[in-house]
Amino acid sequence: MSVTTSSTTWNDRFGASIMRSLTPPKVMLERGEGCRVWDVDGKEYLDFLAGIAVNSLGHAHPAVVAAITDQASKLIHVSNYFATPPQLELAERLKRITGAGEAGRVYFGNSGAEANEAAVKLARLNSSRATPGDRGRTRILTLQNSFHGRTMGSLALTGKPALQEDFLPMLPGVEHIPTTIEALHAAIDDTVAALVLEPIKGEAGVVDLPEGFMQAARDLTAQHGALLILDEIQTGVGRTGAWFAYQTHGITPDAITIAKGIAGGVPIGALVTFGWASDLFSAGQHGSTFGGNPLATRVANAVLEEIESTGLVEAASQKGARIRDGVASIESPLVDEIRGAGLLIGVGLTRPVAQAISAAALERGLIVNAPNESSLRIAPPLIVSDAEIDEFISILSDAMASVHSLEATA
Repeated sequence: MSVTTSSTTWNDRFGASIMRSLTPPKVMLERGEGCRVWDVDGKEYLDFLAGIAVNSLGHAHPAVVAAITDQASKLIHVSNYFATPPQLELAERLKRITGAGEAGRVYFGNSGAEANEAAVKLARLNSSRATPGDRGRTRILTLQNSFHGRTMGSLALTGKPALQEDFLPMLPGVEHIPTTIEALHAAIDDTVAALVLEPIKGEAGVVDLPEGFMQAARDLTAQHGALLILDEIQTGVGRTGAWFAYQTHGITPDAITIAKGIAGGVPIGALVTFGWASDLFSAGQHGSTFGGNPLATRVANAVLEEIESTGLVEAASQKGARIRDGVASIESPLVDEIRGAGLLIGVGLTRPVAQAISAAALERGLIVNAPNESSLRIAPPLIVSDAEIDEFISILSDAMASVHSLEATA
């Protein structure tokens, strides 16, 4: 069935066939190359969202295309009753780049939410670690205004009551605490199984944690035998200027969850455990039919190899600084603050006009995201060029000026 270019037609088809849990799409995209995509009417867009920090190498990158093509001609799926070379290679690669080392272990799923579901089970296993059958550690702590997914376990971790209210009751034992060092000291004791947190709160608008928070979290969880589990789904894989954001804080967690940018758009998620946490799971306690299949793991290996061999981790810091400086140079009363690290950047706004700015940018051929009304999220592919950054700044400046002008005349 051919795709008509009539926006009314595809919107009608979407509304008639796609579950209403998804909001209506902005445009219908047909193809992409590098940091650009085109819709079904042929309009070009500069993509500074990258599928929400997923398309690390942009669109249609030769390394991704080659890996998919070659692996699809050999073996796509075998189930987890069998091992495959790409699966083992990726597990060993993740142990190396995370620093988990020889003691580390890797569980593969298909998404970030699935990785966090595995993390919930890991925390539950720690609840009875000292005395089998005695679940003295019943509490899992996460942060207010955090986001960890929409499946029932990951939604319980998510510190956004509005997302939970239609699905109550949540998984018991999860507590959402304020994002302060004082709250950590008040909450963490020997009844805590795990503390789960994002190094940067992505869905909250790319919000940084307070200075010293990560170190305090590590010290307190270690002191009380609780797991420190870091959700690096949005911050990982070079996005923040390090392979993983925690590496810039000089700490070692007990586990991290990974997804999004790891395979350039092919669905995959992973839980990586460190040290004693690697001994908590035993055979049969968790699994996934599609998890770690040879196609997804082969592509992930290709993406990580390309990122490493071309220096994209280090470049993320330099390019991110260029974007931050560019946004700071925009003479607009709408810009309040610039947050984040590397190529995960949040722009805090002085007024609730993020959706309007995002829409104005889209009209001008630029994709940016408004995770809430007071923030813009900027997450281009890691391969973004200086020329594309300059183009982005020009379009964003024009979009902000347009929204400010409409406000002034309203």
